[in-house]
Amino acid sequence: MNPLTGLYAAATALRNTLYNRAVLASRRLEQPVVSIGNLSAGGSGKTPFVIALGELLQGRHIRFAVLSRGYRRKTRGILVVDVKGNAADFGDEPLLIARRLGVPVIVGESRYRAGRVAEPRFHPQLHILDDGFQHRSLARDFDIVLMTERDFDDRLLPSGRLREPLSSLRRADAIVLPQEFSAHHPLLDKFARQGKLIWRMRREIVIPDPPLAPIVFCGIARPDQFFAQVRAAGIAPAAEVAFRDHHPYRRRDVERLLAMRVKLGAGGFLTTEKDALNLGSFQPDLQPFAVAALSLKLDNPNDIVDAILAKTIFARITEPKPRS
Repeated sequence: MNPLTGLYAAATALRNTLYNRAVLASRRLEQPVVSIGNLSAGGSGKTPFVIALGELLQGRHIRFAVLSRGYRRKTRGILVVDVKGNAADFGDEPLLIARRLGVPVIVGESRYRAGRVAEPRFHPQLHILDDGFQHRSLARDFDIVLMTERDFDDRLLPSGRLREPLSSLRRADAIVLPQEFSAHHPLLDKFARQGKLIWRMRREIVIPDPPLAPIVFCGIARPDQFFAQVRAAGIAPAAEVAFRDHHPYRRRDVERLLAMRVKLGAGGFLTTEKDALNLGSFQPDLQPFAVAALSLKLDNPNDIVDAILAKTIFARITEPKPRS
């Protein structure tokens, strides 16, 4: 094992212990917070889950704001995402969430401060905290953790992709598993017996008008997963090109893709929604061009929303008032 993994494990355990014992403080917003997070470094579907949950809340006419760090943005401070803006200013995922849901999305290094900006300005009934499981400086009322099948056999960083050990799932209110994950894990069985919520999700990909034999490219955490979904949709790529996660595309990247199209006789290009945002003004250069939209479908969605609301908005309403 990489010796740095032991140091990382010790630092993670110490940090969590300090929060558990209230040595490090978690600040609370006026309105309840629902955190969407994971244990691994990317690729579990947090952004599609935020969008899916947001759509369910909109179906119940619940006002909410999304709080996000704005990973890899070039700006600093607290900013409200402008849907007409660009990924460099707000981060690709917050911009995608804002465009898909049409709700206030606020980015900031401190999600507590982001929430303090959101509450008087937008009057949300609750907040969705994007990628929030490790952001313990903000108190939350409901913790949702998304898991991939690989997480159960993975190691902590830097030997593996886990940001926290599996034991950290004790903090979760709900654990979300892929629909195809059928294995029984002792830890999951233990949590289920304790009454912890275990939810299931399935990924769906929609590709309108894909070019024939496209060059498929992406800059996401798990590119092989996207390539497999494209092939499963009946598309035969001329080539598959992976960039690093959140890759900000440059002219040289576009020229490389165009040269590949000529060399391979490809019919066009296909990528993800996130990558389409990161292409920015270069997108018109890649024609014909198609964008694959990823969505998540949740089993028993009404039960999921009921469980969240019962512990957030409804719990706040039924709290006993302090005596004067």
